[in-house]
Amino acid sequence: MPMLDALTRDLRAASPASLTRAARRAYTLAFLTLAVPGVPLGAVLALWRPLDPGGAGQLLSLVALAAALAGVALYLAGRTARDPSLRAPHELLAAAIQRATAPAVPFLIGCAFLRSGVTVALLWGLALLLFLVGRPPAVSGPVSQQAG
Repeated sequence: MPMLDALTRDLRAASPASLTRAARRAYTLAFLTLAVPGVPLGAVLALWRPLDPGGAGQLLSLVALAAALAGVALYLAGRTARDPSLRAPHELLAAAIQRATAPAVPFLIGCAFLRSGVTVALLWGLALLLFLVGRPPAVSGPVSQQAG
């Protein structure tokens, strides 16, 4: 898989720019791994037993729940990024992979409501916003890689 090869190359290079690319690739791969299965499963659910979000209050509650769960995922990813027990670049990759959970949550919830265009638009819009906001920041300064 070309993206995994590029990720491995970037990790071995260990420069700040290459580690930034590696974290962003891991983030994208993790999001796709979580999100892609949701589309066919949501399609099957939409055909078999479509879900209806109900009224506007229930729809807003659903979006708020997705946002809250995504916020928890971002919080936990931030804790991982600051974990002193992890070594470079492990904490960077672990945090990037965990951050990908944040946009995946509203995306997957949206997949469950594929027959409801407004619901999908709101949840997938939130997922896109979270994907852009959650993108791993650039690595700066010297990178220390400890053996182990």
